[in-house]
Amino acid sequence: MPAYSYAPQPFVRPPELDGAATGAPVAIVGAGPIGLAMAIDLALQGIRSVVLDDNNVVSVGSRAICWAKRTLEIFDRLGVGERMLEKGVTWKVGRLFHGDEEVYSFDLLPEEGHKYPAFINLQQYYVEQYLLERAREFPELIDVRFLSKVVDHAASAEGVTLTVETPEGPYELAADWLLACDGVKSATRERMGLDFTGQTFEEQFLIADIEMDQSPFGDPGIAERWFWFDPTFHPGKSALLHAQPDNIYRIDLQLDLGADAKLEAREEKVIPRIRAIVGDRPFRLDWLSVYKFRCIKLERFVHGRVVFVGDSAHVVSPFGARGGNGGIQDVDNLGWKLAAVLKGEADQTLIESYHEERSHGSAENILNSARSTNFMTPKTPIEALFRRETLRMAHDQPFARRLINSGRLSLPCSLEGFALQTPGEGLVRPGQPMVDAPVGNGWLLPLLQGAFTLVGFGEIALPDVGVRRLGIGQSDHPYPSHDDRAGYALQRYGTGVAYLVRPDGHAAAVFHGEVPEPALREALARAMGRSCEREMA
Repeated sequence: MPAYSYAPQPFVRPPELDGAATGAPVAIVGAGPIGLAMAIDLALQGIRSVVLDDNNVVSVGSRAICWAKRTLEIFDRLGVGERMLEKGVTWKVGRLFHGDEEVYSFDLLPEEGHKYPAFINLQQYYVEQYLLERAREFPELIDVRFLSKVVDHAASAEGVTLTVETPEGPYELAADWLLACDGVKSATRERMGLDFTGQTFEEQFLIADIEMDQSPFGDPGIAERWFWFDPTFHPGKSALLHAQPDNIYRIDLQLDLGADAKLEAREEKVIPRIRAIVGDRPFRLDWLSVYKFRCIKLERFVHGRVVFVGDSAHVVSPFGARGGNGGIQDVDNLGWKLAAVLKGEADQTLIESYHEERSHGSAENILNSARSTNFMTPKTPIEALFRRETLRMAHDQPFARRLINSGRLSLPCSLEGFALQTPGEGLVRPGQPMVDAPVGNGWLLPLLQGAFTLVGFGEIALPDVGVRRLGIGQSDHPYPSHDDRAGYALQRYGTGVAYLVRPDGHAAAVFHGEVPEPALREALARAMGRSCEREMA
């Protein structure tokens, strides 16, 4: 019996089919994790959206499973983080094997004092389910329409008109903005004739999800990332093993160059490969797929009133968990900017900063993914020699272990040096994401995200310029303050220092000793894009 029950979502007749011209500030194409997260982010800021998807069930198969700490912090702001943490498999230890011998292990989050762990594993269908249920808590702001296929759109300087096909007929929907969250095969991108640039690798990998009562790790208490180079059960290739909820385990296996994907996906080919890993333990094949590595992106993410988000804008190889995590960082970056533009608080040029910052983030992910791919599947004799000697030396030489690349795992993107940040120095520098810490009866990041916030650590006065103010380890000020209950906050930020924090949790400016009101106002204006043109002139 399948581990997850795929419940079909009903088609609800839209008012446009009965002649009502309702329209929406934002139309979102795609009800996957990115599209649903985007709708929730906008709803939290009072912005109404219509989400259109041609399907009526959540994604079949585990797909994206590995969610990083920064992504979980964003999901926490959206209202699903704690639910994901409760259901997901928490892990932070990875082990790397050469042959059947362990070369080394690593701990991704060795320090205490964070609400969320380094990573959890949770199948994409659960993430979509939780996001959909959360979206339905905003019935006046989020209209999710299933079995609604966008077959055309026409964009102008004022907005976008979409043509939508449904089981009960077509209709047109007008929106101020169109957000293309329709994935790697984006029909929006294809209609606009936009091509990806980058690299597609010829190597193929088999993904298999198996259900097992007995853990393939041997110990049921183990939840780690195990990666093999040239194991005896899959000689000359690489393999990956991960645990998921519901006794589901993910196995990735490198295939022969030029292998027939359809043939490799047949059960008679897959079952013996899995049996070589898990031995005689009973298992059930839950889902499988064959994929190629791709490290590609659009040249531009913003095309007038059409904005590309997630896999519709950039695609990376799965190793390193940079795809879904990068897409959620897109959402985090775009949501507050689009809301500010729609509310008239910022000029439309602020949306250009989404392209600049997230194109940088995706390029960083692509670089890391391409490096991982080249190490895992060397193309030249020199690359093969480098990998062979690195793995040989890594058995007893610590320096060589740092050179092994089995997928550099997702890290938050730094926006240092981009136009919205005011240059400065601190333990967290402008452009870097703020770091969590236990404060008061809760955690720091939930107090900072979602709106511009001026936060002071230690005794530093915070002037009132119309943004949320927060003190940590302060007293006798006319704004909320929380104690640094474990000492981590002042350790991570310093004392007598203040930060202007963007709604997406990135530092926009840092102040030491005092916060001059004119400098704060200028930093706030700059973070809203009002100084960008002056800087570029």
